[in-house]
Amino acid sequence: MIKIKGLRWWMLFFVVLGLIMGYLGRGTFAASASEMMKDMGMTTKEYSYITTAWMVLFAIMLPLSGWLIGVLGVKIGFGLFYFFWSLVSMAMGLTTNWQGVAVVRGLSGGFEAAGINAGVKAVTEWFPAKERSVGLGWMNVGYGVGFLAGPSIIWWAVLHGTWRLGFVVVGALGVVWSLLWILFYSQPNKSKVLTDKERDYIVSGQEAHLRETDQKVKGSMSWKKIFANRNTYFVCIARFLTEPAWQTFNAWIPLYLMTEKGMDIKEIAIVAWLPFLTADLGSVLGGYLSPLAMKYLNVSMETSRKMVMFFGALCMIGPACVSLVVSPYAAIALLCFGGFAHQTLSGALFSIVSDSFGKNEVAAASGFAIGVGFVGAAIFNILLGIFVTTIGYGPMFVLLACFDIAAAIIIWLAIRPYSELGLA
Repeated sequence: MIKIKGLRWWMLFFVVLGLIMGYLGRGTFAASASEMMKDMGMTTKEYSYITTAWMVLFAIMLPLSGWLIGVLGVKIGFGLFYFFWSLVSMAMGLTTNWQGVAVVRGLSGGFEAAGINAGVKAVTEWFPAKERSVGLGWMNVGYGVGFLAGPSIIWWAVLHGTWRLGFVVVGALGVVWSLLWILFYSQPNKSKVLTDKERDYIVSGQEAHLRETDQKVKGSMSWKKIFANRNTYFVCIARFLTEPAWQTFNAWIPLYLMTEKGMDIKEIAIVAWLPFLTADLGSVLGGYLSPLAMKYLNVSMETSRKMVMFFGALCMIGPACVSLVVSPYAAIALLCFGGFAHQTLSGALFSIVSDSFGKNEVAAASGFAIGVGFVGAAIFNILLGIFVTTIGYGPMFVLLACFDIAAAIIIWLAIRPYSELGLA
């Protein structure tokens, strides 16, 4: 049997491709907003209802999909959820009014919810503790890359007839990925192509609560263990405060550039992907900052995660200043800084969650916390849809920065290492 060196990185690459699919759908939807609204006579308030429908179903399914992935495993759970997500994405081309779009987007959010949980669990399975933040940082790249391509797909689709064609392309790509995932993914202890050296490196570098054999922990996922963990509650608060920023970037940047800065769809296709490129840079850099802080500042792993999150939160001051500039390109530059800041912060928070829970609880705990985050995002999204026409985008961006800084302070003061939680 042929052995593959560095297999954990190939598995991570496979995870990233899957997350690209999900964010490709989000980017395609956001980029098509103006054409869709024009085609269906949709108002800004109705658009906010559609984006809220996606957030609500995403939030509801996050803990449920986390539980199902704990039961079915990453291989089957991730593959099945994304197969049905792909079919729903294609169905967007059949919608004729905003109510139909809301239903389809809601279903899309429900199926896509599994991606984050599956990604966190897969990285937790395949990476030792010291590399986990790096793996999760690269995992976050999947989000940005997907959003980079969305505007280009819609521009191409409009040039070839209709924005609806873009969703058919995205759905078809998702079907191909989901089938390949089910065919090729495996856990480290079941992989026949993983070298013994790399397997030992992964297992020996993981915490004791993650080194248990699959036979020992199979089917033992417990909500009781999750809710007995004090870190659960503070991570949920942090997610509630931070998720509105990223979802505002996802759903509103193209519309903001069109309505506030006077850009057309071609101009948006050229520049709207830039904040998500810098978001990818923030994800990767944030992943490497943690081990660098441990090495050169001689701090613990837990403290290094908190330092990275605090750094990202402080950088959110950049997009808070967006109302102070007139040039659309200056606004893009500040939004790019915001994308970098928030994904640096988000990657650190993913690492904190991965460090705080056992092998079978990590997917469900991550899903539950992000679900709470999406409740916050949905509330903020509704408020944004109501107030954006009266007070504008500027004050809302200031509020997002304040939320992120508050979350970083809470995490710094409240989160405890797993070894101090008394859960072993």
